[in-house]
Amino acid sequence: MLSLGLLWRALSSGGHEAREEEKDDHQAHHRPEAPSRTAAAAMEQEQERALEVYDIIRTIRDPEKPNTLEELDVVTESCVEVQEIGEDEYLVTIRFTPTVPHCSLATLIGLCLRIKLQRCLPFRHKLEIYISEGAHSTEEDINKQINDKERVAAAMENPHLREIVEQCVLDPD
Repeated sequence: MLSLGLLWRALSSGGHEAREEEKDDHQAHHRPEAPSRTAAAAMEQEQERALEVYDIIRTIRDPEKPNTLEELDVVTESCVEVQEIGEDEYLVTIRFTPTVPHCSLATLIGLCLRIKLQRCLPFRHKLEIYISEGAHSTEEDINKQINDKERVAAAMENPHLREIVEQCVLDPD
């Protein structure tokens, strides 16, 4: 619908300017739709990937309790974030919450998360694992450890640690 100003100009110029402005206005309103659909599709894809990640980590067993990380609320759906960083490549960020602020096994839990995701994720990814902010007394140190490839590799060379991790990441029957 033409505004009064456009209508006035259309009447005084034979209608040409109004049609051009209406055309420009129409194009301007329709240009953003294509990118927003693409953004919506990308967001939907990221949400699907986040659910895939959560389904993988939720069954990891706690190293000292007979429960899964999901059952203990160490991991939740909201602790998983996935962002596309390239064509079919994603940044996966996990923020887990140990059961107590001085949990001595927080590093081991982070190691279990990393190993299970490295083995099971069906898409290319970069993985970042953190303790939820304020959830552990030494969160900064633990965050560095569980995101350091050399420390992770060294930990997995230790037969005792490797055995514990294998028991924790074993899929339930």
